[in-house]
Amino acid sequence: MSELRHRGKEVSSPNADHVASQIEAEDRTRISILDVLRVFGGIFLLSSALSWFVTNESILWGYRPTWTRPAVVKSWLRGQILLTDAELTRYNGTDASLPIYLAINGSIFDVSAAPSFYGPGGSYHFFAGHDATRAYITGCFAEDITPDIRGVEEMFIPVDEAGDEEGLSKGELKKRKEQDRRMARNQVKESVRHWETFFGDSRKYHRVGSVRREEGWLEKMPRRELCEAAQKARPKRKKS
Repeated sequence: MSELRHRGKEVSSPNADHVASQIEAEDRTRISILDVLRVFGGIFLLSSALSWFVTNESILWGYRPTWTRPAVVKSWLRGQILLTDAELTRYNGTDASLPIYLAINGSIFDVSAAPSFYGPGGSYHFFAGHDATRAYITGCFAEDITPDIRGVEEMFIPVDEAGDEEGLSKGELKKRKEQDRRMARNQVKESVRHWETFFGDSRKYHRVGSVRREEGWLEKMPRRELCEAAQKARPKRKKS
C-alpha cells in the first residue's frame, strides 16, 4: 500500500505536470499537414471562383487540361479507335449522331467542337471524313484530298533558270540536286508534324485513333502530279 501511495505522488509531482503542460502547448502551436492543406485548398477555391468570375468559362484562368474535357475523357474510356478510309468518310458531319473526324498522316482527330468549320457548309468541311495530308501541304484542297504525299517535296525544290547550272560539274550538279531533295523532304516532314501538333495539342480537338490500312496500300494508288498551285509556288533558286 505504501508503494502505491509513493507512485501516486510521483505521477502528480510538479515536474510531471510541467512536462504535460509543455506537451500540450507544443500540440497547440504545431502546424499539421492538414492545416497546410486547408490553407492551400482555400486559396485554390478563392482563385477558382475569381477565375470563373473573370473568364466566365474556366476555373483555371483559361487553362483547360484534357481531363476537364468530357469528350476527351470519353475517348480515353472508350479507347483508341481504328477506322478504314472508307469508314472514316461516315464521320464528315452529315450525320448529327456521329462526331466529326478528320485525319492527318493516319492519325484521327475529333473536330466536333468546331462544326462551323468542319461541319456541312463550313469553310473546311472538305477535310471532314478524310485523311487529306497532301492537301494540308500543297494547299490544293480540290485536288489533293488524299493521304498520298509521294512527290509532294517537289514544291519545295527550287526552280532552275537559264544559266543557273553554268560553271558546275556533273558531280556538283548531282550533289546539289540530292541536297535540294533532302531539304525538301525535311520540309514535308516538318509540315506534316506541324499539322499533327496543331490538332493534337489544340484546346478544341483531340486524337481519337488511327486509320487502318492494308499493307502495301500506297503502292496500289496511282502516283499524282504536283498540283498547279503548288507548281507555281515553287521557289526560285537564289543566286550564289
